[in-house]
Amino acid sequence: MTDELTPAQHAMSSCVGAVLTSVIMSPLDVVKIRLQAQQKPFKVGSCFIYSNGLMDCLCVCSHCHGDANSKNSVSSRIRPWYERPGHFNGTLDAFIKITRTEGVTALWSGLPPTLLMSIPSTVIYFTAYDRIKYRLGYDEHDASTCHVPVAAGILARALAVVLFNPLELLRTKMQSSRLSYFQLKEAIKISIGNNGLVFVMKGLGPSLLRDIPFSGFTRPSCLCVLMSVSLLDRLTLQNVV
Repeated sequence: MTDELTPAQHAMSSCVGAVLTSVIMSPLDVVKIRLQAQQKPFKVGSCFIYSNGLMDCLCVCSHCHGDANSKNSVSSRIRPWYERPGHFNGTLDAFIKITRTEGVTALWSGLPPTLLMSIPSTVIYFTAYDRIKYRLGYDEHDASTCHVPVAAGILARALAVVLFNPLELLRTKMQSSRLSYFQLKEAIKISIGNNGLVFVMKGLGPSLLRDIPFSGFTRPSCLCVLMSVSLLDRLTLQNVV
């Protein structure tokens, strides 16, 4: 079997899938973060993980506007979304109250900035995964090729990590050091001048160790199971006939 989709079609389908995943999963994480903030308010410099369904993003609280119930507290309208006051009695109650008081769009607070990296990375991964898989001779009707998706998943994720590691480094440096774009630019110039272009690949090893096992075995393993089930079904039908 050959791959019938063009690279452009792969990229488009991956992009649509990535957006749909983020749209569906982000509200769940927004509610989770709001419930956590209600139980233990964030302090200046504290961090939390925001997941858009595609990528876990480290967020740093750079401002703190005091107790939400204080007379001197800043209006909830100009607070960061994760600091807005609310008295929630659970997940469903949080969904209802956030929608009623802040509008439906509040459920997707913080999503747009995280998509700038997660969508391109996802598109590259899935496009490369499918292209590599069929280049290596994958055939969904041939059980002997069930190892091919694993190799394709590892290679595709390695490619995506290598391409986006410099952006991941910049994002992490901005968040951890609270640098402005101008300060970040100067810091990068100095670092590259002292260490060369190797600087932009810092953290590549841990990133590969984090992403490759998941990408190399989760989805490919599902394909292997489906192939095995399909093969058993065909053998069963042949025996019946």
